[in-house]
Amino acid sequence: MTLTTAQIEWIAVDWGTSHLRAWAMAGGRPRCAAQSDRGMGKLTPAGFEPALLELITDWHDGPVTAIACGMVGSRQGWVEAPYKRVPCPVLPGGLVRAPTRSPDLTVLVIPGVAQDDPADVMRGEETQIMGFLALNPGWEGVLCLPGSHTKWVHVSAGEIVSFQTFMTGELFAAIGGHTVLRHSVAASGWDGAAFATALTDTMARPERIAARLFSLRAEALLKALPPVAARARLSGLLIGAELAAARPYWLGQQIAVIGDGTVAALYVDALAVLGVAASAADGEAVTLAGLSAAWATVKG
Repeated sequence: MTLTTAQIEWIAVDWGTSHLRAWAMAGGRPRCAAQSDRGMGKLTPAGFEPALLELITDWHDGPVTAIACGMVGSRQGWVEAPYKRVPCPVLPGGLVRAPTRSPDLTVLVIPGVAQDDPADVMRGEETQIMGFLALNPGWEGVLCLPGSHTKWVHVSAGEIVSFQTFMTGELFAAIGGHTVLRHSVAASGWDGAAFATALTDTMARPERIAARLFSLRAEALLKALPPVAARARLSGLLIGAELAAARPYWLGQQIAVIGDGTVAALYVDALAVLGVAASAADGEAVTLAGLSAAWATVKG
């Protein structure tokens, strides 16, 4: 879709390690969207501006401002946007301007959030948290943001109080694809009962997870454990261990899960198995709401 600068107000950008997504914004809503696989992990600092300009080339014919979140602001990104330390307000401060050669392009990057003890960092999730609170004013509780690195975030009085990251998604991919369990775990498919059983077993005895992981291989050899059931049990074991460790965050709290697709739904289901109700929020919607909140602080 071809747009002129007069037809849009600004451009929203979510730039992660593997993907780049952008939206042409007007009246608080996206007029159109575009994406590419030119994530931070594939670019040098000099490659960010050309990658963005290529994606948005049909959206402007004059000066335009982009608000960007995610790994674009990391040390290996376009420009390093220093972390804010918790506890800190959810609304951003100190957006960092990225260096550009095009006189018509201004890019402002939202800073990430850091925690000193225990050491932890986030980039991109802070914008989703910002968006969730913009859509749910006054909300307090714990937000779960599933992904390769799942975040559990305590939010109170409009501030990020503390958070903890779990590498559960990355562990699932590594163990299922690069250990002996690759011979036993299906690449797709699901068994809800197997997932729930593994989840509750691990919640009860999380210290036995290493042994239970190998039992997936042994049961495949000796009892013909179906690969789909093994996949669901692997997920249940890992998410169960995460939920056991994150219990101080979610126990007795109002909980919302932010994300898209099956992974976010899996966390809602896992909490339900434990008798804990959690609401779900669309990941793209809260990302856009967060970027819009940042834009509002720039626009004044």
